Amino acid sequence: QVQLVESGGGLVQAGGSLRLSCAASGRTGSSGAKAWFRQAPGKEREFVASISWSGGGTRYADSVKGRFTISRNNAKNTMSLQMNSLKPEDTAVYYCAAGSGTVEAVLTNNYPYWGQGTQVTVSS
Repeated sequence: QVQLVESGGGLVQAGGSLRLSCAASGRTGSSGAKAWFRQAPGKEREFVASISWSGGGTRYADSVKGRFTISRNNAKNTMSLQMNSLKPEDTAVYYCAAGSGTVEAVLTNNYPYWGQGTQVTVSS
């Protein structure tokens, strides 16, 4: 089992920045991709970004490309999401996810391990 805990969410004005972190514990030795998803009220959980085991490969949803940056530190079992130029439509609960797949995995069922989520609210 892998346990994931997100942190760093909060309230920010449009145009501002936030940095989310995800700490992993337990059986963290699997060499798979990790990802961030988000879920806004009344909407389905959607893919935000993914990163390969090595960190050399990344993938982003079109809606966040150029504004968000995903990174990971395997030595510390952490993953981060730097979010810049935030928009009100970025408001959601953000979840980190881990699995054994590749960076191309963008579906929720590609990831068996999930954190509890952290709220990000962007005011206009």
